[in-house]
Formats: sequence, structure tokens, C-alpha cells
Amino acid sequence: MTAGNDSVLELLPMVFAAPGDALSRAEAVLATDPTPLHASVAHQVIGIWQRDWGDVRLALDHLRRARDLAARSDSAEREADVLGTLGVALVHAGRTRQGLAAFERGVARGTGHTRARVLYRRAYSLWVLGRHREALEDVRRAIPVLRQAGDVIWTARARTLRATVHLALGAVERAEADFTAAEALWDTTGQEHDKADAVESRGLAAFHSGDVPAALRLLDEAQERYAKLGTPTFMLAIRRCEVLMAAGLAPEALAEADTAIGVLDGIGGQSTRKAELLLTAARAARLADDPGTATARAAVAERLFAGQRRTWWEAHARLVLIEGRAATGRRSGRLVADAARLAERLAAFQAPAAPEAWLLAGRIALDLGWAADAERYLRIAARSRRSGPPLARVTGWAAQALWARATGSGRGVLEACRRGLDVLDDHRTTLGASELRARASARGAELASLAQQFSLERGGPRQLLAWSERWRATALSTPPTRPPADPALLSGLTAFRVIASRAEAARRDGRPVPALEREQRRLEREIRSRTLHIRGVAPWGGDRFGGGRFDTGRLLDRLGEGRLVELAVLDGRVQVLLCGGGRVRRFAGGLLADAEREAEHVQAGLRRLAHPGAEGRLPVVEAMGRRLEELLLGEASGRLGPGPVVVVPPARLHRVPWALLPALRERVVSVSPSASGWLRARETEPPPDGRHVLVRGPGLATCGAEVPEVAGRYGAPVVLEHEDARVPRVLAELDGAALAHIAAHGTFRADSPMFSSLRMADGPLIVHDFERLARSPYRIILSSCDTARLASVGADELLGLVTALLPLGTAGVIASSAPVNDAAVVPLMLALHEGLRRGLSLAEALRDARAALPGDALHQATGWAFTAFGAA
Repeated sequence: MTAGNDSVLELLPMVFAAPGDALSRAEAVLATDPTPLHASVAHQVIGIWQRDWGDVRLALDHLRRARDLAARSDSAEREADVLGTLGVALVHAGRTRQGLAAFERGVARGTGHTRARVLYRRAYSLWVLGRHREALEDVRRAIPVLRQAGDVIWTARARTLRATVHLALGAVERAEADFTAAEALWDTTGQEHDKADAVESRGLAAFHSGDVPAALRLLDEAQERYAKLGTPTFMLAIRRCEVLMAAGLAPEALAEADTAIGVLDGIGGQSTRKAELLLTAARAARLADDPGTATARAAVAERLFAGQRRTWWEAHARLVLIEGRAATGRRSGRLVADAARLAERLAAFQAPAAPEAWLLAGRIALDLGWAADAERYLRIAARSRRSGPPLARVTGWAAQALWARATGSGRGVLEACRRGLDVLDDHRTTLGASELRARASARGAELASLAQQFSLERGGPRQLLAWSERWRATALSTPPTRPPADPALLSGLTAFRVIASRAEAARRDGRPVPALEREQRRLEREIRSRTLHIRGVAPWGGDRFGGGRFDTGRLLDRLGEGRLVELAVLDGRVQVLLCGGGRVRRFAGGLLADAEREAEHVQAGLRRLAHPGAEGRLPVVEAMGRRLEELLLGEASGRLGPGPVVVVPPARLHRVPWALLPALRERVVSVSPSASGWLRARETEPPPDGRHVLVRGPGLATCGAEVPEVAGRYGAPVVLEHEDARVPRVLAELDGAALAHIAAHGTFRADSPMFSSLRMADGPLIVHDFERLARSPYRIILSSCDTARLASVGADELLGLVTALLPLGTAGVIASSAPVNDAAVVPLMLALHEGLRRGLSLAEALRDARAALPGDALHQATGWAFTAFGAA
């Protein structure tokens, strides 16, 4: 080979180190009337670029020309190398038979080092096809030859591929060993694309070992590396979607997969990747409770996989298709048989999804009353409970619980539910972000529901209470991991406040600026991404009932003369658990759907009453309150006794204004996301210094008129207003305060509840800011609109301003779940603080403050809109 030959051949490794430069140089070679050998290399480089990052049809044109030119150059090794590249492109184009034939010719034409490279490419294509055992055999044959030839780059690629195949077969430890060895090799090369691929691979390994935050962090790092190279990343998108689904973020995974499909279609990219993205979108839609979309995407993916002769993938698409049909009620004996046959196929492939298919077959058989078949399928699915990633073990415990139920073993049902939820607890302790912990709870909903249903049918009210607590508001049972002193995160939060403030000002002036809004969304994505990378550190305590076994006796002792009403929902109906007087009693409530509709009507009524001139709506709203009481409390409304009442509603009823219910209107009423949370709040000690902090944000109609008057009633409170009411100063003063009163506009973000905010002088104070507090105020009063609005996520979890405070040391919160009239809020707040100065709790002071208001509709509605949370 001459120096010129060496120069042209250098383009092949360059295509992954600097893709754009390699493409330009290859095109330049073709412009110089090159020899057949040089032209072959140039067309091969262009073909690789188009195959991986452009139009696969153009890739095939260039690679076929490269093959023909290689044959003319009379170099068998050159021809074999091109045939290996062409084989990959043909497989990605869905032409599987032609691709495998190209590999056969390449293996036959090449020798030694070249043949090993062709074997590697065939192994990669066999992995794409789902033929994992054959892929493993080829890559095992290639690695020793590549290593002996001193080919560091191709040895690293081969070890990365072998690790990926190991993961597909469930051999996580072997995969991690290969990934580690490959990364060490990449550190000695200049292959930037392959280095990015190594980071992506470590993210994949972290995911398979159950470390979701590390997986997200590594995949995001890989994305940044790919972005610098200017290369599309469809495989990375698929892997990121898998992690998002495991984290409970299925709607985001669906959106990301659909976006990638659109980009791929736009460039005429690989049909194999399109099929995989369609399958990913189908799985995400299924987890997002959208069976129609899941079925549609899975059906297209199945057809594509069948045409590409990818039976492993076709089976996985079939699984989602059957799951979608079952979810829409299309259950039949034929569907049971289809699911069972599919489970056998997946088991033959050694696919980790096989237990899901057995569980699906067992579920459908149970619904049809086919007990013997159901028991057989569920018993097989239950084998996965002992090993593998956490979510796979949860699948196994769900199968075990259903099997125990089918065989009439009540003890077996409860034991399986307990063990499965324990696995999920362990998984969630790895998640530092409260959002991820809340969303991950959805995976335990079926287990918790099975235990609740069994307790309703064969246990007693105490057992039903214990299991209702077992999986309720668990994200609040321990504080979120405090974000590290990450300069990029802090910088992002500051930039977000500036941009959000400017965008809000522009909207108020009637001149919204799209560029500002786009930048705000970008910063939100960046902040959220960094918080999702945080790994949990706090272990679960005790026996895991919300950080310690729930003790009904302790609850009853702490209630004293009071009562706690916990509302459980089973089969769509409210079950009222009335705790107090030394016992737990159960009463039947109404349908949850009816209660939700009535609560929405009440919210609309309160919004109307917040404006003068709506007095005629007051009797209508009061009548709604009576209907809500019938639906939510039933006969328990007459058994509440004379003392205070704590209400523990399900997440979907968090917007009920409880003080509107006639049985609660004159009572001391507080609300808690869980009975365990109320106990923790009750036993939280106030800080020793007794510091009071009063904050007045901008833009209120009354300018926060209550703040100066309240300040005069306390000794020497910290008052932050005007330019002093900036987020860093406000957070510093709130940390560890005994009482905080914040008069500021509240904004609830249903699309992204962690960005719900209070408006300060320098921009929004968001939930992510509160989570940076070492200890939030012992008591906090939020006197503006919508500060108690929360998003229901996961199994029975809530995200928003109030729930950000409760795990951080706040024992009591006053907030509003509806829009309120700013002027009417002032007398309510003054009366509330007067009660606090007399030593009353927040709930007692709020009850007395409502009674002190004028009797007109505006002030009554204002009082009903506010709720006391916690126990302080």
C-alpha cells in the first residue's frame, strides 16, 4: 500500500471519530477520478454515513457501487469488508435474506483480520434480528482474532456488542464486565462516536441493574456527546424511552418515541429502527393507559418485523398487541391460547419478557373462569420473582399473588403482595427525585389493590386500613434527596427565574415572546433532567409501611377524642374507614367517579363565588356540598363525634373543599395524604428559635395587605417584600423557620407539577427550590390562589407545592385549592393569625377564622377554599 492508499483507508475509522469530516473527504476523493480501490473506500464511507445518519436507500446505492469497485480492484479483502458493511445496511433496510447472503459471501472472501470484522458485523445484524445465540457465537469467534491483530477499535466494538447481547439474554454481570473492558479500550483511541456509544452502553447496564438515575444521567451524557458530533441517535432514543417507562414516565416516553419516528421518516432512515421505535411507542402507550394507541403502534411494528424476518422482535410486538386487546375488554379463549403460545416462544428465545406473557395468559384465563389454565400459567410467571431486575421480580410477585388468590390462599395473597411491594420499596430508594418516587408507585398499584380487596372480603376494617396505608403517599414518607451543590443546576434555576419572569411580564402586557417561552421550556427540561439524575440515599426504615410499619393502635391513641376518616377506593367505590374511640369501623360510600364529577362542579361554583355579584350561586354550591358528603362519607357523617376530624382522601379527591361538607363545616378539620403522614406531622417538633417569616410577593390586587398588619402582631418577624422578596433570600429565611406566611401569586402547572410556583420579585419560586431546603418551615401559610392544587400521579401520590413541604419538616400548611378573592382573603388571614397567637393549631385557627368572617357569599366561599394540611 502506498501513502496515498493509507490516506484514503484512514477515512473508514474516521467515519465514527469525525463523521462530517469523513463524509466531506470521501466526496472529495470521488471528485478526483480515483482508482477503483480508492473509489470503493470513498463510496463505502458515504454508505456508512447514510446508513447510520441519513437515507438508507442512498446508503445501499453507495455500498453496492463500493462492492462492485472492490471486485474490480482485485482485492478479496476489500470486497469482503464492503460486503460486511452492505450486509448491515440491507438488514437495516428490512432486506434480511439479502443481508445474510452478503455476510456469507463476505465471510467466504475474507481471511484472518478482515473475516473477523465481517463476523462482528454479522453478529451485530443477528442481534438486530433478535437471533441472540447466533450473534453470541459470531462475536466470540471474532474477538480473539481482533485482539491478536492488535485492533483496539474493533476489539472494543466487539466487546460492547457482546455485552449488549448478554443483556438481551439477561446476563447482566457478564455484560457489565464487557462494557467495562470496552470502555477501558476506548480511552486509548480517538473514536469520539464510539466513546459516546460506550457511555450509552454504561447507561444501558445501569438500567438493567436497576439504577434508573444513573441510567438517565449516562444516557443524557451520551446524548450530549452525540450532539457535538452532529449525529442522530435513534438507538439512544429507544433506550432512553425504556428507562423513562421504568421510571413511571410513560407519556414522555411515548412523545419521545413518536418524535424520533417523525425524524427518521423525514430522512428516510433505517426501517429496522422505525419498527423498534414503533414497538417502544406501543409499550409506552400501554403503560400510559392508552390501549388504542398501543394496539395501533404494535400492529404496524409486528408487520414490519415480520417483513424483516425478525421473529424475536415480532414476538415482543405481539405481546403488546395482545395486552392492548385485553385492556380494551377483548378477552376470549383464543386470546388465552395466543398469549400462552407467545409465552412459550419468548421463553424459547430466553427473552426476559416471557414472564409478562405468562402473567397475561394467566390474567385472561382468570377473567374467563378457567381456573386450571390460570393456575398453570401464573405458576410459571411467578418463577421470575426470585431474580432479575426489580420490576421483573414485581411481575413475578404479582403472578404469585394472583395464583394464591386463584387457589384460595388468603395468607399467600397477602404475603406475595407484601414481598412485591418490598421489592418496589427497595427500587424506589434508589430514586432521589420525589417525582420519580411518586410515579414509580404505579407499578405497585395492582399488588396494593389485591391486598385491599382481600382485606375487604375476608379481613376486617383494621386490616383494610393497614393495606390502604401500605401504598398511599409513600413518596412523602421520607424527604427527597437534597439536590447536590451542582453549579449547573443552580445556574439553570437562576436563568429559569429570569426567563420565566420576562416571559410572564410579556404575557401580562399582551405581547408574548415565543423565543422567551421556548427558552423557558428548554431550561425546564434541563432542570428536570438534572434532578432526575439524583440518586436516593435514605433507606426505608422499620418494616416499610411508609418508612416504618403502620401501627393502628398508635394512631388510635394519638387521635384521642378526635376521628380520622380514611377513604379507600376499591372497584371504583369509596370505602370509609372511621378511626377513633379505640376502634376502626367501615362504612360504604358512593362511586368515586360521581364524587370526582361533583368535586369539579364545586370547584366551578367556588370560582364563580370568588367574584362579586354571584350570591345567587351560594345555595347551589351548598347543595353540592351535601351531595359530596353523601358520596364521600355516607353513614359515617353521623358518627364523627364531637372532636376534631382528620380526612385522608385518595389522591384523585385532593381538590375537595372539605369545610363545605355540612358535617365538617363547624368542625376543626385537617387533611393529610396518609394516616402515617398525619402521625409524623403530629410528632414533628417545632424548631427552637421560633422565627417568624412574612413574605409579600409582587402583583397582588391587595398588595398582600395582611402582611403589615400581621407583622405588627408578632415580636420581631422577618419581613421580606419588594426587592427583598427574591428567591435566594426567601429560601434562606424560610429554612428552619417556625412560621412562614407567604402572600404571593400561586401558579399550578398541571403539565409539570414540580414547576408549580409562587411569584417572587425576581421570578418564580418553584417546587424544585423548596426541595433544596434543609428543613422547611414548621408551619406555613400560603394565602393566595391555587396553592393547594396538586397533581395525582402514580398509584395514590400527589405532586405540588404542599406535598413538597410535608416531607421536609413542615407539620402544617394552610393553602387554597381554588381561586380566591384577594380582598376577602385579608380578613380571613388576620383572624387566622389571631387564633395562632392564642396558641391554636392551624386547623383550629382556620375554623375560628371562617366563623369570624361576614356571612356573605364572597367571604363564605373564601373560607371554604382554604384547607389545613398536616397536624400542627
